[in-house]
Amino acid sequence: MRWQTQTLAAVDDGALPGLAAASIPGLQRTVRTPEFAGVTFHEVRARSALNAVPAGSAMPFRWTVNPYRGCSHACVYCFARGTHAYLDLDTGEGFDREVVVKTNVAEVLRRELGRASWEREHVALGTNTDPYQRAEGRYRLMPGVIEALASSGTPFSVLTKGTLLARDLPQLARAAGQVPVGIGVSLAIWDDDLHQALEPGTPSPRARLELVRRVRDAGLPCGVFVAPVLPWLTDTVEHLDEALGRVAAAGATGVTVLPLHLRPGAREWFWAWLERTHPRLVPRYARLYGRGAYVPPHYRSWLQERLAPLLAHHGLDRQRGGVARGVPGDDEGAFPAGSLPTGAGRRPQVAAAEPEQLPLAL
Repeated sequence: MRWQTQTLAAVDDGALPGLAAASIPGLQRTVRTPEFAGVTFHEVRARSALNAVPAGSAMPFRWTVNPYRGCSHACVYCFARGTHAYLDLDTGEGFDREVVVKTNVAEVLRRELGRASWEREHVALGTNTDPYQRAEGRYRLMPGVIEALASSGTPFSVLTKGTLLARDLPQLARAAGQVPVGIGVSLAIWDDDLHQALEPGTPSPRARLELVRRVRDAGLPCGVFVAPVLPWLTDTVEHLDEALGRVAAAGATGVTVLPLHLRPGAREWFWAWLERTHPRLVPRYARLYGRGAYVPPHYRSWLQERLAPLLAHHGLDRQRGGVARGVPGDDEGAFPAGSLPTGAGRRPQVAAAEPEQLPLAL
């Protein structure tokens, strides 16, 4: 286990009795509460808050903060599932039901941002697990994180599927008066049945659209991440057209569209779901993802062709004043779906090929 350097001093008298701490060396508090049936919280005191992005990464930022590990959103395709393996935790149901909480993240972050060596580079939140997942309603870590970043003069962005962000809109608006602040909402699945199957713990698409409107009403920029696009499930003209139309109507200041990618951890969990629910698609996915985690160039090109007229129709392409980012190419393949902050990426290119044929021929 890799928990030996983390301890806990906080006490919550309102929680149910904790699980045996001996099962996780160095961890003093593991609790379940009646408000979160089926979810176990592993409360830890982190030694660091800022995470340095590896030097070779294509990410357009160098620093991240993750107040939580694991996520009750339970998105079947979540790329972050593999990170639970670093703690010797299960990447399937364990990722959904065992949430690591860095109870002192704001305190540690303030200390790190106060160092003379800190150069006030952009910090991204929500690039691993969602900082506004349901656990945030219990632990309220984000207000302290926002205050630490803004008061230190550090620009930051937040990406979320959680409508709980609305709670902090007044604070985020004040922070935007001190430093550049970007907000992103991830919103890709519009079919109700598919949403329940793939994102069972997330707010509904309609609720997230309302969040976009509220962010804009608060005077903040809000990009929408139509990500991940799922081959043969959400890449139809009808689905993409509905998504982009609703995003534009909600007042989003930008849109980023990224196809599904399947890293270890997420790949096995998603594959099991696909075999149960859409067995006819398994051979197609095997061909599409047979060589790795990312879709091949010909699928990216096909999706770009499909998106270009839709972005133009809804006024989201740059020629009409929009800010559209497109399907990543080989040089952008390291981007997790939904991780790009507002202002990064490239827009789709228009091409004349007939898009309907390519996926069916794979």
